Amino acid sequence: MRDVSYYELSHHVRQALISATLGDTIEYDQLVGIIHHNVRLDPEEVAMLVTVLRALSGAVSCIDILHHRSLLSSICGMRLWNYGPDVMDALVELVVTLAGSNGKYVDLCLDMLVSNFIPPHNFLEILKQPRGLAKKDQVLMRVHSALKGIADVVPLAPSRLEQIVRERVPRVYDKEAQTVVYVENMLMLESGDMGEFVGNSMIFELMNQLRDLDVEIVWDEVLYDDPNSKGVFVMELEDLARPVDETEMDMDEPQKEYSGRKVLWGNVVAQKLDTLMDLTFDHLQFCFKSGRLLEVFEALLQSFQSTVLDTDKSKFAQFVMFFACSLDPEDCGTQFVSRLLEIFGSTVCSQDRRMSAVFYLASYLSRAKFLSTSYVTIILQSLVDWCYKYGKNQSGQISQTHHRVYYAGCQAVMYVLCFRMRSILATPELKTQLLNMPLEEIFKHGLNPLEVCLPSIVEEFLCQAKAAQLFTVSNDVFGSEMSRAFGGFRRLDVFFPFDPYLLKKSDRFIRPNFIYWSMVRTTYDDEDGDEDEDEDEDGDEDEDEDEDEDGDEDEKFGNKTDRKMQMPSRIRPFTSPESL
Repeated sequence: MRDVSYYELSHHVRQALISATLGDTIEYDQLVGIIHHNVRLDPEEVAMLVTVLRALSGAVSCIDILHHRSLLSSICGMRLWNYGPDVMDALVELVVTLAGSNGKYVDLCLDMLVSNFIPPHNFLEILKQPRGLAKKDQVLMRVHSALKGIADVVPLAPSRLEQIVRERVPRVYDKEAQTVVYVENMLMLESGDMGEFVGNSMIFELMNQLRDLDVEIVWDEVLYDDPNSKGVFVMELEDLARPVDETEMDMDEPQKEYSGRKVLWGNVVAQKLDTLMDLTFDHLQFCFKSGRLLEVFEALLQSFQSTVLDTDKSKFAQFVMFFACSLDPEDCGTQFVSRLLEIFGSTVCSQDRRMSAVFYLASYLSRAKFLSTSYVTIILQSLVDWCYKYGKNQSGQISQTHHRVYYAGCQAVMYVLCFRMRSILATPELKTQLLNMPLEEIFKHGLNPLEVCLPSIVEEFLCQAKAAQLFTVSNDVFGSEMSRAFGGFRRLDVFFPFDPYLLKKSDRFIRPNFIYWSMVRTTYDDEDGDEDEDEDEDGDEDEDEDEDEDGDEDEKFGNKTDRKMQMPSRIRPFTSPESL
């Protein structure tokens, strides 16, 4: 066959295709056999395959979807990963030409290319090796070039591609390597030449994937606020008081109990989510550096509203928003806060959605180290004004059905002040603004928010308010079960969306921008002496980050004897030693 010219072989291929439509399939079957054979090809077989593929590219007009199903099946079943550059180039050329020749083949060709997002199983183990990475680059470069080539000649191809990508997304319990490389391809579509057409849908699908993995992670230690327990104020750090020793690290069971604390150990879904979050954060950082973050953030914000905001069990997926805002607080962060305020104040959204929005807002304002104290105070003023106006229009008493959003707003105000009160008071102008807020009117209102909101937040807030001489109330106004009765199982008592981030690999993106309770200086902490004078407008940003990273754990665990209860946390931490 080496002496056969390309023209002769091209003519032979055309005749084989035409003959098959007339019932003579001998030469056609030989043609299919050449394409189907892909195991240990010698140089002559490789050359023959390349020539046949290129000949087919010149004969696509002769391919019939009814008479040549086995040929089309063999072409679409070819994996670029199994071939060298010459075969890959010839195959990509054929696929693009075939898709452009007839609309009937567009879905087949797109599906074939998307199927090559994920390598065969025998490649998964070498993806992190140099030869595996080189092969991945060779394949994916050609796949995405082919997708763009099809989109250039078939205007409707991008919309079909979106659907195919969604349909082929790996399942929750598929191998991590498969899921990761698939998401890498989604992000390549988002940031590549196809981004103009499919970028937003890739962001939505990514958030769906993160959310689906997130809700699969189940920990036994979901915390309920029990007034008879020790409380939950320092809980986010207490379990880290003792380092895990090597003997404990060698235990094989998925979940081990160490000295009364539980550790999520070897959870494959959590590890997969951790890797995808790390990949997502890295992509957002790339978007920021390339000046595209604001464009991407619009899709992120929409997907957050549709996939995460109302998801009860979401623990980590929402940190995509947190990190994006940390990269650009002025634009992205402002949009995020504005949207949450808009939802909270809406009379159209459901009560649950409005409550979720204000809890996200409170958690974000409390935990985001990159926010200035002045900005936090401005937003806090908006929350206080809403609660005050609501209370002025209500003359009744506690109602189980009518005032849930109001109680959520009151709890949000207290939660933010638990974290930010001292830094606000450290700036004279902001102190005046805080002292002029109608806090006493709100919390002494007949609707009795102090009886309904989470007791641990109420007590911490009142302790700080008393020390700051904002106002005082008797100590018997809280401690009932109202927080659960009025907020529902998942609302006032256990919903704090930006609790400490507990995934070990991707934590590197969140930790530098996050305020832990151990870093908070309360109004009743007087051991710092004159250090208060050094606080500037961003007073909450001067905490010792080294302490947070490597410091004495005893400093972190609410060992201040004045603290009777612990700061609320939605779940007990993932305290694997790697997460510290």
